[in-house]
Amino acid sequence: MSDIAGSSVRIISGTLGRRARSRAASEKSRQRVLAIVAPLALLLVWEVAVDLGMADRRLVPPPSGIALTFVSMLGSGELLGHLGATLFRVGAGYAIAIIPGVALGLMMAMWKPVRYALDPLIAALFPVPKIALMPLLLLAFGFGEASKIAVVAIAAFFPILINTYSGAANIEKIYIDAARNFGATPGIMFRKVVLLGAMPMIFTGLRLALGLSLLIVVAAEFVAADEGVGQLIWTSWELLQVDRMFVGVVTMGILGVLTTLLLQELEQVVIPWKQRA
Repeated sequence: MSDIAGSSVRIISGTLGRRARSRAASEKSRQRVLAIVAPLALLLVWEVAVDLGMADRRLVPPPSGIALTFVSMLGSGELLGHLGATLFRVGAGYAIAIIPGVALGLMMAMWKPVRYALDPLIAALFPVPKIALMPLLLLAFGFGEASKIAVVAIAAFFPILINTYSGAANIEKIYIDAARNFGATPGIMFRKVVLLGAMPMIFTGLRLALGLSLLIVVAAEFVAADEGVGQLIWTSWELLQVDRMFVGVVTMGILGVLTTLLLQELEQVVIPWKQRA
């Protein structure tokens, strides 16, 4: 009798599990469809509005015209050259900011003297517009790649630091007490409790820092670059080549979407226990 009951429970549990997985897959499919349909609908409205004369083609070209220019620049290799320069600056500056940002954020959460020493500096430096440091960085590093990489690293550093500190400082005390009661060493406490507990907020900081890095590198390329997507946008505006300017803007938008998706996938791998809504 007990075997029959156990088998029934297993069958019911399996059925419910399959239904839950099916609902989750269906919801994910709907989200993907909406993510594709919404931008396409916006582009369609844009195209129709320009065709109906509601916007000046010289100032607001239709999406079809921008797409043709995009394909032309991509085929000639011009767009890839600008994109490669921008990606190099963003990637180098972003990578430089990650380790010190995460390390100092964790140290601030674990040791009060470090927090007391760094809090005033962060409060003073964080509100400063990072692009305002560009003249100083040009004096220090020249007009080469180092100045652009430095301004990206500075811009990315603060969101990573602040979010890492916030994540580590707000770990529930019960986890820390439990680790201490089981005799966790400082190294285990750092790796297994503080670092893992702060990981969701660390990834939040990484996403914010990545978006800010893309903004800053374009602004830096406006004023001190011979190539790059920002330089493409600025030069196109000066020459009133609006379609090329929009190609640069669209390229940065696509780059933002792709890098965000990449970080989200990495987050699922690193912290699979986090449930995404």
